Order: sequence, then structure tokens, then C-alpha cells
Amino acid sequence: MQTALQFGPIFIHFDRLLLGLWQTLQLSVLSIVFGTLIGGLGAVGRSFGPRWVSWSVAAYVELIRNTPLLIQLYFVFFSLPLFGLKLSSNVAAIVALSIHLGAYVTEILRAGIEAVPKGQIEAAKALGLSRYRIIRHVVIVPAVRAVYPSLSAQFILQLMGTSIVGAIAAEELTAIANNLVMQTFRSFEVYILIAAIYFVVVQTASLVLAALGRLLFRWKV
Repeated sequence: MQTALQFGPIFIHFDRLLLGLWQTLQLSVLSIVFGTLIGGLGAVGRSFGPRWVSWSVAAYVELIRNTPLLIQLYFVFFSLPLFGLKLSSNVAAIVALSIHLGAYVTEILRAGIEAVPKGQIEAAKALGLSRYRIIRHVVIVPAVRAVYPSLSAQFILQLMGTSIVGAIAAEELTAIANNLVMQTFRSFEVYILIAAIYFVVVQTASLVLAALGRLLFRWKV
């Protein structure tokens, strides 16, 4: 039996999809910013911190990377209130996504830091540069330049990963799409449209990140 596609009932609610897209972009940008900060501190702590800091960061990375993001979302949203910390669904999503991304950024940046030649660091010490300036200018900048493609790919995965936060009632694009399916019973049309929106957003984000990389590192040799 053939069924004609009917996008009319979906486009009636297109403003809701746009609102969901806006929420998705907010969740993505905020979690990327916070996750990158966590990852940067984690990479520096694991590479240059005392042994207890390095071990603590390693334990955090292994815990996050070896448990599903969905479980982490549930823990932040459902378990933290048991300790007196109740978060809204959107805030809980940002916290969980940031912690999740931070573990991966930590490992990506650590790989970049370890790729910096030891002689380069020794030369900076011989010139009398402070530890802070060595880490910032001699280590971090070349490390970020080396792993920027991997970071960009992880940021794209983070954007697509927001599609599961509807499990804790966060109103992002996929959650609103699921609600529309229940209202219109046009699942095929809804998911075709959502897939097209994600495709456009991901392609745009990829182009923006690539342009940002060229802008940031164009003067680097």
C-alpha cells in the first residue's frame, strides 16, 4: 500500500521546530564552551599537575568515556536532587553534556600536548620563560593547532548528541519532533524534515569551524 507524503500538517507547526532548533543550538554552544574549559583544565592538570591531580583527571576521563551519555544525563537530573541539588531539565542537560565533552576534550588536548617536541619546551626553559608562559605559548597553542580537526569533529558529535536530552524532558529539536509525531501521526514526514534540518545545521557548523580554524592558525607555521 502506497501512502502519499503530506508535509502540510508538519509545516503548520514549523515555528515549534524552529524553537526546538534554537534550544538545540543553545545547548550545543553552552556545553561546548563549558566542556572545552573542563577539557583544557583537565589536559593541563593531567600533563603538568602533581600526581594526585593527574590520577584524578585520569579517573574522571575513564569514568565518563566508559559510561553512556544517557546514564550521565539521568544521574545529573534524577540523582542530584537526592543530595539537595535540583536542576531544571535544560540546565541538567548542559551540565551532563559539558562533563561528557570535557572528558573527550581532555584526551584530545593531552594527545596534542604530548606531540609537542620536548626540545621545544627545554629551549623555552633555557630562555627563562615562566612556567605559565611555557604552558600557554609553547605547549597549548601548538597542541590546539595540531588537534583542531579532532576537536572540530568532537564538537559536531556534541551537537548531534543533544538529540537524546529529550529523555529528561529538555525541549530540543528531536523532542519536539517526537511530540509532533504523536500529534500528527506523520512520523515519516517529521523525521525526513528533522533529518534535513540536522544536515543543514551540521554542514553549516562544519564550515564555520573550518573557517575559524583557518582564521586562528593562518599565521602559524
